[in-house]
Amino acid sequence: MSQLVEKARQQLREAVSQAMTQAIAAGELPPAELPGFALEVPADRAHGDWSCNAAMAGARAFHAAPRKIAEAIQAHLNLEGTLFSKCETAGPGFLNFTYAPSFYGKILQDIEALGPNYGRSRLGQGQRVLVEYVSANPTGPMHIGNARGGVLGDALSATLAVAGYRVEREFYVNDAGNQVNRYGLSIEARYMQLFQPDFPFPEDGYLGADVTENAQAFSEVHGDELVNLDSESRRKALIAYAIPKNIQVLHDDLQRYRVEYDNWFHESSLHESGAVDRVIQLLKEKGCTYEKEEALWFRGEPFGSEDFVLVRSNGVPTYVVPDIAYHYNKLVTRNFDTAINVLGADHHGYVPRLKAAIAALGIDPNRLKVVLMQMVSLVRDGEAVKLSKRSGKAITMANLLDEVPIDAARFLFNSYEPNTRIDFDLDLAVKEDAQNPVYYVQYAHARICSILRNLAADGIRPRHCEPEELLLLTAPEEVELIRYLSGFTDEVANAARNMDPARITRYVLNLSTLFHKFYNTCRVKGVEPSLTAARLCLCGAAKTVIENALALFKVTAPEQM
Repeated sequence: MSQLVEKARQQLREAVSQAMTQAIAAGELPPAELPGFALEVPADRAHGDWSCNAAMAGARAFHAAPRKIAEAIQAHLNLEGTLFSKCETAGPGFLNFTYAPSFYGKILQDIEALGPNYGRSRLGQGQRVLVEYVSANPTGPMHIGNARGGVLGDALSATLAVAGYRVEREFYVNDAGNQVNRYGLSIEARYMQLFQPDFPFPEDGYLGADVTENAQAFSEVHGDELVNLDSESRRKALIAYAIPKNIQVLHDDLQRYRVEYDNWFHESSLHESGAVDRVIQLLKEKGCTYEKEEALWFRGEPFGSEDFVLVRSNGVPTYVVPDIAYHYNKLVTRNFDTAINVLGADHHGYVPRLKAAIAALGIDPNRLKVVLMQMVSLVRDGEAVKLSKRSGKAITMANLLDEVPIDAARFLFNSYEPNTRIDFDLDLAVKEDAQNPVYYVQYAHARICSILRNLAADGIRPRHCEPEELLLLTAPEEVELIRYLSGFTDEVANAARNMDPARITRYVLNLSTLFHKFYNTCRVKGVEPSLTAARLCLCGAAKTVIENALALFKVTAPEQM
């Protein structure tokens, strides 16, 4: 919550507790230990700005009907010196509190003073969090799901940072293992076919254009120097050439999408450092493995997982072993308090295995949080789109960004909870009208900038307002807008707590609607000067919060449209 809203909550808790204590002293309630009670912001503000269930919570302790307890509390309630003006009893005994008029002006002063820092909180208390997202294989271009994962991980990281966590962003480069071996076989075949057209292509090889392009690029520089080498040496040379180039393409496409990382962690480093072998040895030492059919298995049942193979009968570790070593590195070697992975929904069965292995290593599995993300479908003219017109292949993230503005892609992908499947409407994403959510929000910001420009042309500029001037903001549209602005910090904290940055997208959409309502009802120019100044202050506060919200998912806030 903002400091002011948190102060209001504390004032209410103290006032209600004191009222119960005084009611006991007056004999209106029997002696008893004060009950714990909840304070909530009701969904319908017609019932007040805060609701308290102290009367219901105290029914057992005081052996009385909640309504009678509520009346006793209200009789001894002292709101003098608080941010509240009144309390009413409703229903079976809810206590509903209403803000004093001065509260709204204080919120605007709070936003003005904090500026770009409005919305920050200490929820995370400086805990170190590593967020890993996208982590696409460097064996081909990124797909539409990676576009969703990129903005989800990016927005989640920003939200956690604003909520008081120390966040690092990481891309895990899968530059070892079976997929790289397959890529090596594929590029070897394409390279050899330049000199021996009948050279066989592997049945499960990668068919992407980048395989052929990399083989041709290598041959243009090095010619046929690999043709007479043994296959293993040839593949190693081609992998060493092509994989770094593919990783650079991933980096460049993500940077274009405004996704940047603190770390690019290479799977190959886990093999080179011996970390993969060490984690296998640790699991053996802890008695968590057994051998069957010449393979090494993990005993998962004690840790809530099925058993699974760690090392195949041929001595090669399965794909999960480097992942276990990687998470040991995150949570032990680098000692992050929490590791958050943004993964596709197809990883649902993989998560229990990974958590079980972590638990077997003596690590609290709750330190690993996983955000599972549902699939994305592209839609145009109401029909599913599966192929790129240019290549005839599945549409890649780069194809998408050629067609859709980055602001629109980031905003629309972040408009859905992670566990919700997305039908991404390509027609909507390029519309420049109120039907397009990102345009609607950006237009609200541009409208505020236009108001400020037009008044500045007449010599009227925002200025400091006295509390008495801010008390002039009494229109329902003004009160509703300020009240909504007061909830931004809490919304960011809840988005971090629930690992759901889409809450911020919904918040800024609702905020834009409330601003448009205010604009259509309340004139800023041509009214009494003190009211103009107060409304300019409100416009500035709305502008600040829109900017702060959009910054969380790196969407621009244009001054003109």
